Amino acid sequence: MGKIQHIVYHKSPLDGYLLFDNREAAIKFSLMPIHISSYAGWQKNLCLHNDSVELIISLEVGPRILSYRPLTGTNILHNYPEQMGGTGESEWMNRGGHRLWIAPEDIALTYALDNQPFPYSITGENSITLTTPGADSRKIRRDISVDLAASGSGVQLTHTLTNETSLPQSVAPWALSVMAPGGIALLPQPPLGEHPRDLLPNRAVILWAFSDTTDPRFHLGKHFISLRHDAKRQPFKFGLTHRENWAAYLLGDQLFTKTVAFIEGAAYADFGCNYESFTNQDMLEVETLGPLVTLAPGDSITHLENWNLFGGLQVPEYSDSAEFAEWLRPYLPE
Repeated sequence: MGKIQHIVYHKSPLDGYLLFDNREAAIKFSLMPIHISSYAGWQKNLCLHNDSVELIISLEVGPRILSYRPLTGTNILHNYPEQMGGTGESEWMNRGGHRLWIAPEDIALTYALDNQPFPYSITGENSITLTTPGADSRKIRRDISVDLAASGSGVQLTHTLTNETSLPQSVAPWALSVMAPGGIALLPQPPLGEHPRDLLPNRAVILWAFSDTTDPRFHLGKHFISLRHDAKRQPFKFGLTHRENWAAYLLGDQLFTKTVAFIEGAAYADFGCNYESFTNQDMLEVETLGPLVTLAPGDSITHLENWNLFGGLQVPEYSDSAEFAEWLRPYLPE
């Protein structure tokens, strides 16, 4: 959010006031497709919608984007039912949905508690900014700005980490979408080269210590790298140095896509990952990471994702084939 030129407060359905960037936004408040609704045991959640999709964001914990669904479809994100409706817990709660974390993974910093209400502001007709202040001695503030398109399923998410300590901090923004069970994550392979013309490597696949390389859920194909959720199997995680711009999750007749930026020459956490997927019995995560940087006191780093969600599709059976790639092509980010 840019510098506030005019501070305007407007009474909301909440027990308090909302902060707007300008008077025009406050005047338009009554016309906004943003409202407060109950969801999964919480009474205060922001609901954003347009002619195609709906997002629900908890205001009592997190922030978490808890639901992203077509208006006539089901939530593509996973929620943990036993963790819904709770607040003030003394330990970190996954809850599901989409969150902003901090890489490299660290018990103290990454798992900082976010079980309380947090500040937010409405910045446009379907745009909001959510803020989680740093919760431990390494105070890294986490902001998520959510901008839902006026029409269609497009959502732009701006993830920002800000160093609020007095010392430099080495961090990377880490955006995790916890997907509903039963689907498959798809990543495009880069085009094949030829030997001896192409002598240098063009991709890197990173595996975690608990990842069994014979796991049938994970497949390195000619056209795609894929990871399938299976509720009967143990955890598995892989990462990529991924230059191909997008990742997808296919579940039934729904297709979720997000953009994956890669900055040549930048350093990335986890041996160079800007994309990671983790799965266990409950869900599968589609994760992107920004560069690993050292933030001076007061400095920030931002990381963008663009989402789209398509429902009611006539989906052919997945195969690592040119035919499936051609079917998928019209739904992919440009």
